[in-house]
Amino acid sequence: MSCRSEHIWIDLITGSRKTSNFCWTLSLFLGSLGFLLVGTSSYLGRNWIALFASQQIVFFPQGIVMAFYGIAGLFISCYLWCTISWNVGGGYDRFDRKEGIVCIFRWGFPGKNRRIFLRFLIKDIQSIRIEVKEGLSARRVLSMDIRGQGALPLTRTDENLTPWEIEQKAVELAYFLRVPIEVC
Repeated sequence: MSCRSEHIWIDLITGSRKTSNFCWTLSLFLGSLGFLLVGTSSYLGRNWIALFASQQIVFFPQGIVMAFYGIAGLFISCYLWCTISWNVGGGYDRFDRKEGIVCIFRWGFPGKNRRIFLRFLIKDIQSIRIEVKEGLSARRVLSMDIRGQGALPLTRTDENLTPWEIEQKAVELAYFLRVPIEVC
């Protein structure tokens, strides 16, 4: 999502609060909870889940393994829920042509460096770069080549943009910043 005016362009970055992350985390939580319940019910000899009779699953070794997988899955889902609630990777890219400043802001993990804020001048941007790697694991990355600092990626690596979409975004951004486009 982006907001544009004549002098300012702001791109909002989703980060870890994506629908797919919610779905995967919820399914991992429910699956690991099921594994833990089956392992615990095999230990206690009670049927907590109607699909499995506790007599069919012996606690040693099947019940122990299922309980272990359930506990491990709960820890992983807890980690994923934390990254979603902290919105790790979310933020914005702000291009201000009037002041000649670019601001890149991202949220990180809690701690001393939770806020990642980069600020530099538009005149230091040498070009907008499109990196394309086709094949089995196709990758298309849009980045800015900054004088003295190298390339700064503007798109996520898991963002599957079509060639037309990434080209359109690169053309619009290069036109707005008045810099050339490089294709690598």
